[in-house]
Amino acid sequence: MLAIINANVVTMEETDYPNGYVLVDRGKIKAVGGMQEFGDECKIIDAKGEYLFPGMVDPHCHVGMWEECVGPAGEDGNEDTDPVTPHLRALDAINPADRAFADAYSAGVTTVVTGPGSVNVFGGQFAAVKTFGKRIDDMVVRAPAAQKLALGENPKSAYGEKHRAPSTRMATAAILRETLFLAEEYHRAKEEYKKEPQKNPRPPFDMKLESLLPLLSGEIPAKVHAHRADDIFTALRIAEEFGIRVTLEHCTEGHLISKYLKGHFVVTGPAFNNRSKPELANLSFGSPAVLAKAGAVVAVMTDHPEVPVQYLPLCAAMAVRGGMAKRDALHAVTINAARCCGIADRVGSIRPGKDADLILASKSLLDFEYRPTMVMINGVVMR
Repeated sequence: MLAIINANVVTMEETDYPNGYVLVDRGKIKAVGGMQEFGDECKIIDAKGEYLFPGMVDPHCHVGMWEECVGPAGEDGNEDTDPVTPHLRALDAINPADRAFADAYSAGVTTVVTGPGSVNVFGGQFAAVKTFGKRIDDMVVRAPAAQKLALGENPKSAYGEKHRAPSTRMATAAILRETLFLAEEYHRAKEEYKKEPQKNPRPPFDMKLESLLPLLSGEIPAKVHAHRADDIFTALRIAEEFGIRVTLEHCTEGHLISKYLKGHFVVTGPAFNNRSKPELANLSFGSPAVLAKAGAVVAVMTDHPEVPVQYLPLCAAMAVRGGMAKRDALHAVTINAARCCGIADRVGSIRPGKDADLILASKSLLDFEYRPTMVMINGVVMR
């Protein structure tokens, strides 16, 4: 066992411990509390009053799929030959040797949710992975973690240039509906065959439709790329029609319609970009604050490589500059990021039973001078 003692423990749960300890055993958090409760004999790391945070979670990025310093040979995130590719799996494209993984854990980002880009209407399956390891299968927190869907300019421009559908927002929505309807029919046929195989034929296996069954059953959400307000409403409309869970990714104009987003999972960003296309016209560092005040569950992304993954804490700090409460900003890159991605049972806060992913630092995550003095993943000290 290992104990980190005399730490300013910021748990992201209900109770913090300004002079506390965290006990780690076999890669998990065994106990957390005030120093007056500590009495275990084990290996000690004395924090000497420094902050102890849970490892950060980047809820939307493309780490390992657009590799650093490689160029086109390392670009494996957009299969722009077919707008409907729900069967593609991020795990088959993520390269753990991408140096962005080291940049991530060195900055205290211990989990990334990474996956396909937004060229296709159905992009494929995202995966939540730890940021240290040599074999991606050993790094998995959850896979699949979500199905990627895309609305707005990206799919219509990518396929409009090829003189193929979708070249309009109408066609994008129609493709979404048609594919989800076919998946429902496929599921229904499978269930009918299972109940009465003598009466009903076995439906032919369809890998695309099969990959959508976890989405239809509610096992995973759809990560819906949507910048503009009308695209956000389309995402919510289709989600209601088919009874699927969605997280609103980017949600650039969410602050303009915040009263409609109470209770929804919203992953904002990246806001460090310039306004490079029309749907980014209302890009603002103030959006996370407005959404949080309206009652949305707000997380902050880097969208790496759009913003390098190691700058996730800086993205949270800029949300504070835009008016977000500091506690909300800390949650946006820890527990809320984990909640949005369905992995809060494993990561995102300091609580007994969770993975021992921890950051020790002399400054807050939101401080410009923040630099970890220790990063731990699964109970192993990385630096």
